[in-house]
Amino acid sequence: MIRLLDRLFCPPAAVLKVGDHAVPIRFVHNHKALRYILRIQPDGSLRATVPRAGSIKKAQAFAERNLDWVAKQLQKRQERPAQPRSWQPGTEILYRGQPVTLKQDGDVVEFGDQSVRVTDAVNLRSAIERHLWHLAHKELQPRTRELAALHNVSIQRITIRNQRSRWGSCSRRGTISLNWRLIQTPEFVRDYIILHELMHRREPNHSKNYWKHVANVCLNYEKAEAWLKQHRGLLR
Repeated sequence: MIRLLDRLFCPPAAVLKVGDHAVPIRFVHNHKALRYILRIQPDGSLRATVPRAGSIKKAQAFAERNLDWVAKQLQKRQERPAQPRSWQPGTEILYRGQPVTLKQDGDVVEFGDQSVRVTDAVNLRSAIERHLWHLAHKELQPRTRELAALHNVSIQRITIRNQRSRWGSCSRRGTISLNWRLIQTPEFVRDYIILHELMHRREPNHSKNYWKHVANVCLNYEKAEAWLKQHRGLLR
């Protein structure tokens, strides 16, 4: 639906002056949105979501009021360490929070306690990421149900996705979406993200009351947040 709305309602991109940079803005009308939302896109441009009762003029003003936030997000992108595009024997990746080295013997690659059969001898990344995705499906869904039951939180379903800008999300209907890359994080970080999304079933926002819920169910959430900030390059 959003892709269709992009085609129907997107005017030529405007430009937002951020310091010495001119950042293009693409306005996207979304009739389901309740507020104006800004998102930095992979190419460094800015996407501004316009709610049903909103206007492009007000969205532009909203972006201008949040110049400091936009500048900080762009700075984070520049500082974010990139993962190697090509994975080869000897490449070091994160697996369950620990750095592991890819070791290849013929058409089998080993890392940690895992073995993966590969067909591409030049770039091992696609086969290994596919394997990690299957592991995420196998482990994240039952763990989410376990934590939901432990904290008496009702959910409708769980999806494992390939988000590039977030670790997880919770829909109003109770769908918990998790990033498969959580299989690369330590268990306490994985559980924090799951609990973070589950607590949105109690508070669908990031208010002070919401964070009280998080602190009650995840005592080390600040440690998890610090780990995620240090390893933000995983989402690239």
